[in-house]
Amino acid sequence: MNVLSLFHGISAGQVALQRAGIPVENYYASEIDKYAIKITQTNYPNTIQLGDVTQNGDWDLPKIDLLIGGSPCQGFSFAGKQLNFDDPRSALFFEFVRCKQWFEPEYFLLENVKMKREYQDVISKYIGVEPIEINSSLVSAQNRKRLYWTNIPCITQPKDKNILLEGVLEHDAQEPMLSNIYGGFNEKQPRIHTSKSVTIRAASGGGHIPSVTLKGVIKNRDKLYERNEKAMRIDANYHKGADNHGQRTLITSANKDNYRKLTPLECERLQTFPEQYTNYVSNTQRYRALGNSWTIDVIAHIFNFMKLQELLK
Repeated sequence: MNVLSLFHGISAGQVALQRAGIPVENYYASEIDKYAIKITQTNYPNTIQLGDVTQNGDWDLPKIDLLIGGSPCQGFSFAGKQLNFDDPRSALFFEFVRCKQWFEPEYFLLENVKMKREYQDVISKYIGVEPIEINSSLVSAQNRKRLYWTNIPCITQPKDKNILLEGVLEHDAQEPMLSNIYGGFNEKQPRIHTSKSVTIRAASGGGHIPSVTLKGVIKNRDKLYERNEKAMRIDANYHKGADNHGQRTLITSANKDNYRKLTPLECERLQTFPEQYTNYVSNTQRYRALGNSWTIDVIAHIFNFMKLQELLK
């Protein structure tokens, strides 16, 4: 199988194909972020990097069997400014459309965030199929609702693995503590959040991070998550200290008296990557890369239906 991955990131698609047991002959990646490229090439040195997606007219490639990509979502996200296709980042979606038309892959997969129906309908019109919504909470410890446009047939929802936040935590992780972040727990206290989950997101470097506490109700703009909950989606800008809404989520330290943010390893676990997969760049770039990426086990689940389709031929 020859694979072309646009807006490639850190090769989540390649990890998912491997996890689904699908052999790859050539894996072509279009990415411009040097840190993402470093993570990819360290884990998969045979990946063929193509550079800027807008230069796809210059690519001389063999027959492409699978086209995948998650075009930038900042113009669609409910957390953003909702600029839709006027946002040049979201307009990159049309590069996916161009490559789909030019390379005519047998299979394709496009991922994006939940968005207004009017934007979703535009994408569906160009792609030619309606999306499937899958929440990563079924296969991981984070809530991450995403839309997947694909011609891979007969996809069903993943079976719920009932993975909770407790299952991804490093119980000996100590830093950074809340006192290091805010100058003291009593100075600016987080609040309990009783929803299911955190989510890894790209927009704020990890701002939406799961939090855990065994204490009572805590107030203000930060969020704490119980160990028997799901985490909220992880955002890529966690290193900046807050997400787009000015909130941070925290978990309790080992001694239960202080609070800390998730470690990069815990974020890898939330995204179901192999452990230490991103441990070749700074923590700042690890958070960002993981927030921008896919939940591996969701993509592997989708690819299993492609594998089944090939076996039935």
